[in-house]
Amino acid sequence: MGHDDEPTRRPRGLTPDPATDVVLDARGLRALAHPVRVQVVGLLRTYGPSTATRLAERIGVGSGVTSYHLRQLAAAGFVAEDTARGNARERWWRAAHEATWFDDKELADAEPEATAAYRASVASLHALRTQLALGQAPSMPKEWRDRLEMSDWRLRLTPEEAGSLARELRAVMARYWRADAEGAPEGAEPVQVVMHLLPEPGPTPGAGES
Repeated sequence: MGHDDEPTRRPRGLTPDPATDVVLDARGLRALAHPVRVQVVGLLRTYGPSTATRLAERIGVGSGVTSYHLRQLAAAGFVAEDTARGNARERWWRAAHEATWFDDKELADAEPEATAAYRASVASLHALRTQLALGQAPSMPKEWRDRLEMSDWRLRLTPEEAGSLARELRAVMARYWRADAEGAPEGAEPVQVVMHLLPEPGPTPGAGES
């Protein structure tokens, strides 16, 4: 499972790239198990280097909060100080990676609380991105405003079908992937696509029976 993708040299959604991506271990999972930290990393990857104050304005918290979490993220290796931009009065920060991957089922089983907190933090980032897009919608060109869509479907699948669906959707995203503006057709603009596959299994037959 990947998230917080920044355009890179190859299609996303297939495999992590050791040169640009981070694959979460237990330490990294715990470090990102906070919504502000995931939001900070996501914003730095999407919009580039920034300061604690500017990040705080986007997220809606105090700059002291983002300053604290930036230091924690730096200690864990997720962000780094952008010395080319910073000065004695204002520190700038940049993302250390282009994407985060978390697909270790054994780690998820071993760290259930950190896993739940991390996934909730990713959901908070997705909500923030949705809020930002909706806030910008009134000023968007009509042709883009008319393409804004929020929808969901309730399906009934087996676990195998759910896995197949996720792989097929990633393949569709890969077909539309472009590394940057170079080579994109005229009129192309950045578009955020968020994919959730949320199982809702019922109780296991016989569970709770005595």
